[in-house]
Amino acid sequence: MIRIDDMLTNLATKRALALVLLLATSLMAAAADLKEVRERGVLRHLGIRYANFVTASGAGLDVEIMQGFAASLGVRHELVHTDFYNVIRDLLGKDVVRKGDEVTLEGQYPVRGDVIATGFTVLPWREKVLLYSAPTFPSQVLLVSRVESNYSPIAPQATLAQEIAQTRAVLGKRSLLVMERTCLDPANYGLKGVGIDLKAYTATTNLDEMVPALLRGDAEFTLLDVPDAVIDLQRWAGRIKVIGPLSGNQDLAAAFPKDAPLLRGAFDAYLKQIRADGSYGKLVNKYYPGIRRYFPDFFVRKP
Repeated sequence: MIRIDDMLTNLATKRALALVLLLATSLMAAAADLKEVRERGVLRHLGIRYANFVTASGAGLDVEIMQGFAASLGVRHELVHTDFYNVIRDLLGKDVVRKGDEVTLEGQYPVRGDVIATGFTVLPWREKVLLYSAPTFPSQVLLVSRVESNYSPIAPQATLAQEIAQTRAVLGKRSLLVMERTCLDPANYGLKGVGIDLKAYTATTNLDEMVPALLRGDAEFTLLDVPDAVIDLQRWAGRIKVIGPLSGNQDLAAAFPKDAPLLRGAFDAYLKQIRADGSYGKLVNKYYPGIRRYFPDFFVRKP
């Protein structure tokens, strides 16, 4: 008779068992549509600690929106912390691999959540693998430098395209602190492979660390999106300045698996309801007071 101990000494057997366990774990924690979420009794919300969308204390604009959404479904809300490198894998159970404009899903991993809500930018490559909700918040990517730098903020131009061109002219081929695989990935804005001295920040996956790294002199410039810049201009008052925009206006939204259209539909209906009854506006005032002056058109949209 072959003993179990003898079998486990075989490397191939060990690998096979590991694969079976991994696949079993993935299946048990698989992403779910509306019916499965209600049956399970919990909405798993994937959140990244970022700006005032998901704070270090577990509060934030997107946290409160998702708490309300879960309550509207009659289920419990569970915040599952993740990071920008792993968030899509945690939703889909597969890694995203980008090669130019081509996006593929590879591997097999446990699914840890049902929805991403974390100030998550709608980007064309992400739309190839995710199902986005209606917009939850506006954004735009800005070029930022230390206040003592020799570079001046651009003058207002007739069009946004002209302002972006002016900002890119200031940047030139100078050093730019970036974090790849995030909303501030330089590849998203045509800043990669064009001679700019890109400095990849890899110490953490926390975008809130970009300004401290800039202030340490890691590069001459960095990128911030408006929701984060509004906070950082207060947090680091008198130490950083905005040069100008490097993107057009953007939308942030919740993201669902492609095979969860009913859950996405339920969220869109909930978002429309809270925008109409004023509770969404109260949350915006709580977490982003003053943001309306940057994006007046977004906040007067009819739900």
